[in-house]
Amino acid sequence: MSGQANFTLRGRNPDVLTCIANLSNDEVFTPPEFANRMLDRLAEAWAANHSGANLWADKTVTFLDPCTKSGVFLREITSRLTKGLANEIPDLEKRVNHILTRQVFGIGITKITSLLARRSVYCSKHAKGEHSIAKSFASDDGNIWYMRIKHTWDGDKCKYCGANRRDYDRGAGLETHAYAFIHTDNIKTRLVEIFGGKMQFDVIIGNPPYQLGQSGGEAVGGFAMPIYQDFVKAAKSLDPRFVVMVTPSRWFAGGRGLDEYRGEMLADKRMRALVDFPDAKEAFPGTQIKGGVSYFLWDNSWNDACEVTTIEGGKPTSPPTKRFLGAYDVLVRRNEAVPILEKVLKVNSKDGFGNLASKVSAIQPFSIRTNFRGAETPKGIKNPVRLIGNGGESFIARADVPRNDSWIDEWKVLIGRAYGAGDGFPHQIFNHPIIAKPGTACTETYLVINRFKKETEAKRFAGLLRTRFVRFLVSLRKNTQDIYNERFQFVPDLPMDREWTDEMLYKKYGITKNEIEFINSMIRPMGENENDE
Repeated sequence: MSGQANFTLRGRNPDVLTCIANLSNDEVFTPPEFANRMLDRLAEAWAANHSGANLWADKTVTFLDPCTKSGVFLREITSRLTKGLANEIPDLEKRVNHILTRQVFGIGITKITSLLARRSVYCSKHAKGEHSIAKSFASDDGNIWYMRIKHTWDGDKCKYCGANRRDYDRGAGLETHAYAFIHTDNIKTRLVEIFGGKMQFDVIIGNPPYQLGQSGGEAVGGFAMPIYQDFVKAAKSLDPRFVVMVTPSRWFAGGRGLDEYRGEMLADKRMRALVDFPDAKEAFPGTQIKGGVSYFLWDNSWNDACEVTTIEGGKPTSPPTKRFLGAYDVLVRRNEAVPILEKVLKVNSKDGFGNLASKVSAIQPFSIRTNFRGAETPKGIKNPVRLIGNGGESFIARADVPRNDSWIDEWKVLIGRAYGAGDGFPHQIFNHPIIAKPGTACTETYLVINRFKKETEAKRFAGLLRTRFVRFLVSLRKNTQDIYNERFQFVPDLPMDREWTDEMLYKKYGITKNEIEFINSMIRPMGENENDE
């Protein structure tokens, strides 16, 4: 084998793939160390399913990265197979050529990343170039395919990924971000088109693009739309033995347009392992992904509970725990939280109190937008209503309040509709509640959490919201800054016939000392006033 190939396969320090910068928060490069964690977990599952056999010593196993960027997964797989197949195929050149032409495949997501991936895997951006360590490819693509394709427009949206035509109907010199793996009616036919024959992959692994639109927020003409779920669905539909993918963790309890995907993932008993990083920087240093990231191992032969692990500070927060993900309509993130929640739901079902979500208003409780600003004084306004908004208080005529007119005359408890104070813990979860007296309304900056006839009840309810116990239950359904009625689904709708405290709630629901310590580690105190703790 050539000196170039030998030099490249030895592995060097520093590794260039640890140094490259991300293209964006939507297309995040996977660090080699993280990719190897995923491959280790895959190898363990393979061995468990195959009487201890070494995955990397099997020359028949095929791997596909359908969204390759840096090529790190394919490179690390190639490295492992090169070592594992040494006895089976002693000649190094023949061994590497077999691996690269028969076992390792990828689909580039952009022109530049396809070139980068080939350079990582073949040591040349041209698979059949003179410096390539693969010696029998007929094309420069090799097994890492890329072709610029276009979106399929159905009016103003792409029928496959929902991309906005105004933003993504681009000229020939620009990337379309119409990813081949998810822009097809038949993924099996697409793979035949790409690789020139019927392909059955044993392992599909990767880190798909996360969303279309402006990173982490609102895009021109609408909100950014997640697309990673489409890669996961397409991968499963190919009927591989394993799917291993890293995605944002927002799907656990939220995410725009992810309700169906969440339901499918929670109900799928082929989910063998899930490893969660609430702080995404622990997985991808230097990258901020709200809500964290996680990777899962899907095993086509598995039909049991999923092993869930949460990583913080570089180590598990508790022993990995096997549990059925579909126990609730959201994924309860922390293993330590599950027994607490089970106690609460059991007692609450016995008491018959229901949950607080039914009392929380919809977004825009009075249909008044955040940027609306009323008059500075009530002077000259017929039936003035005090309006609580982001810029402070102003006044509006009662006749101009679009909906829920009857709420104006009630005592109301409000909280801000968004609260994001970072991913660290202990966390506050939401802003201090505001008691709004009769004669008031609010903009969509706030939600009306509950309404009362008496001031005493409103004050007691505000006190309940300030308890760590209630904010902990809200946190189980909140992994982004947004707050809406669904977040209160686990909170009991308790009667306001007393002033509830954490001590009373812990006693009522049988919360143990260790469980209290866990709640305290997750939720910081909230005093009666903004600056109190």
